Amino acid sequence: MQKDIYIEIDFNSDEALYLQVCHQIIRGIASTQLREGDSLPSVRQMADDIGINMHTVNKAYTVLRQEGYVKVDRRKGAVVCVDTDQRRALEELRRELLVVLAKGSSRGITKSQVIGMIEEIYEEYDDTRDPRS
Repeated sequence: MQKDIYIEIDFNSDEALYLQVCHQIIRGIASTQLREGDSLPSVRQMADDIGINMHTVNKAYTVLRQEGYVKVDRRKGAVVCVDTDQRRALEELRRELLVVLAKGSSRGITKSQVIGMIEEIYEEYDDTRDPRS
């Protein structure tokens, strides 16, 4: 079943458009707005809905597939299918956090501020749920 998802693009952001699409889809998965097996809109439909080039959406879907968030089915298109290899996911998260935390630390952001922010963000994502449900 195709799932309606709201993607909001900030054309003034320094973040690449395809990354904005990727990040919002990942947040949709984390918040259970998108669930395992949900079909994403076709590349053409997503591009039309949010007013960006089809190649940009295609790049976002390719990145999501490479990172293990969707699979591409010839009949259904892009389908949410999260790779649940937790060890690999933790290693990837650690690599990303090294950079993010270094940026914060160099700007004087404290460990307690980061932990508070993490707790606040995790309230959006029920971490007790089974990600495969």
